[in-house]
Amino acid sequence: MKSNRLQQCLFALLTLTMSTFAVASNTELTWYGHAAFKIKTPSGKTILIDPWITNPANKNGKDDLAKIDKADLILVTHGHSDHVGNSAEIAKKTGAKLVTTFDLGKALTQYGGYPKEQMGFDTQGNFGGELTLLDGEVKIAFIPAVHSSSVVAPEGSADKDLHDGGNPGGFLITIKGGPSIYHTGDTDVFGDMALIPQFHKVDIMLACIGDHFTMGPDRAAEAAKLVKPGMIIPMHFGTFPVLTGTPDALSSALKKRGVRSKLRTMNIGETIKL
Repeated sequence: MKSNRLQQCLFALLTLTMSTFAVASNTELTWYGHAAFKIKTPSGKTILIDPWITNPANKNGKDDLAKIDKADLILVTHGHSDHVGNSAEIAKKTGAKLVTTFDLGKALTQYGGYPKEQMGFDTQGNFGGELTLLDGEVKIAFIPAVHSSSVVAPEGSADKDLHDGGNPGGFLITIKGGPSIYHTGDTDVFGDMALIPQFHKVDIMLACIGDHFTMGPDRAAEAAKLVKPGMIIPMHFGTFPVLTGTPDALSSALKKRGVRSKLRTMNIGETIKL
């Protein structure tokens, strides 16, 4: 009798464990090149981050953009055009809500063409704050960045001025039944990155490594040492000639600093399950 009961308990525990892993594996991450990513949650919700889908590194950019017919949230780290990208166009087609700081959200709706009715108090925040969205499936924390931020009107507009886009930042996206993903935005390494894992374990770090406008491989490796992610995925490199940082250089820098995070280099257009 005791043996049967033990077997039943072990079977129930195994079933629960397998179910947990099955749910977690349903989180998908797609890279479109540069800093543009798509996250598909276990329930099928779609989150886009810095969606410059038609960036020069993405040879299938126009087709990829045309195929995006569903988006629930669009996250924009700062106002530069290579991160705002195709946000307004996608938002008009999908009804996606805008997730940014208040200053950037106001600038994007006033000057950047983003629909005003899709920017609300519920999806706007600021550094140190955290939003609970998509019926509790997703939490998004606002993380500072060392960079700049300005907004320009869409191409073809008569407005050629630069408009204040508030302070630049990044996002820590925590998915129920899935991983926690830190998108650094454009930034240099800064000491307070060490505080991030004190509040949230970081499973995946999407780290800019291009140099020139952001941290390069050496400084990105130092950032990974502070954040301690389970995996680091390089981004924001090779789009333009001046972005000279490479994943190989990052690999060497990680080894030099004894960083144990797994390096995973994605191909443009690739989707991985997390």
